[in-house]
Amino acid sequence: MSVLELCDSEVAAVSVEANVADAICLMLERHVGAVGVIDREGRVAGIFTERDVLRKLSLSGRAPEKVPVRELMTTPVELATLATGPAEALATMVERHFRHLPVVDDTGKLLGMLSIRNVLQWRIDNLTQELDSLEHYVANDGPGG
Repeated sequence: MSVLELCDSEVAAVSVEANVADAICLMLERHVGAVGVIDREGRVAGIFTERDVLRKLSLSGRAPEKVPVRELMTTPVELATLATGPAEALATMVERHFRHLPVVDDTGKLLGMLSIRNVLQWRIDNLTQELDSLEHYVANDGPGG
């Protein structure tokens, strides 16, 4: 399974030319905690997250409408590709304390934004299936088994 299958159907992204207010409005509109920041070709230039708002903007006294997102975005960005598996993505996210991981193609074009919520739901679904299989196996154990 590709991590892209776990991503929300519509990727949240803003242009590298956008301001912070644009990014925050998109995050609120889409109910997401991060947006990809992309260049004119759609390649990932950075990521802008709730943590960036909190750590870099909240106490600065700067107006979000006047601050370019490129000034506050996180870069460089750890990326997932179509070859990245969900377990590998989860390990990276847990190890590096990331809640979001952009998924890109071979050219760096943003295809989706993977959230820890998506990956954990995938893991819960897998564990539930495994538990159901084990319960079925034990319940069907016949005489002498």
